[in-house]
Amino acid sequence: IDCALVEFDIENNFKLKHHYCQPIPESIKNALFSLTHPGVNEINLLAEMDVKLGKLIALSCNEILKQAGMNAQQIIAIGSHGQTIRHYPQGSFITSIQIGDANIICEQTGIRTIADFRRRDMAAGGQGAPLVPPFHAAAFQHQTISRCIVNIGGIANITCLPAPATINTTIVGYDSGPGNGLLDL
Repeated sequence: IDCALVEFDIENNFKLKHHYCQPIPESIKNALFSLTHPGVNEINLLAEMDVKLGKLIALSCNEILKQAGMNAQQIIAIGSHGQTIRHYPQGSFITSIQIGDANIICEQTGIRTIADFRRRDMAAGGQGAPLVPPFHAAAFQHQTISRCIVNIGGIANITCLPAPATINTTIVGYDSGPGNGLLDL
């Protein structure tokens, strides 16, 4: 679990204040991998992993605060992507399932927790990667140079950032294919 403590100012400038990486126990990792395919008793396992992962994410959030010498009252919100179990950006039903119960994270950290980002993006016609393009725009957009950024996560995605001086200024981002998910398997 990768945690980043980030400070944003009013102009959307940001500063990485601290980071922390919490290894996922092998038993949880194996169960998460098994949930990516249909199986026996998967609803019970999904519920169990949702709770366990929520607790592990909360533990990681509390640990990063401890290491950074901060407390929950100094944090506006936790954004938790969770763990993608199934992702269906096309077809007869469009949805995505992430687990890591945000309610548990909120209760165990005392910090407002925002989650389930993918499904809202998909409901609006996106492919379920709503956070990457705005971040790329804030971090990498240039006034006169158009850029494309490739993010190789579990599923790779691309963000096209036209320079504001160009005719078409629409920022476009989409999944482009397998990424580290194949390596993880």
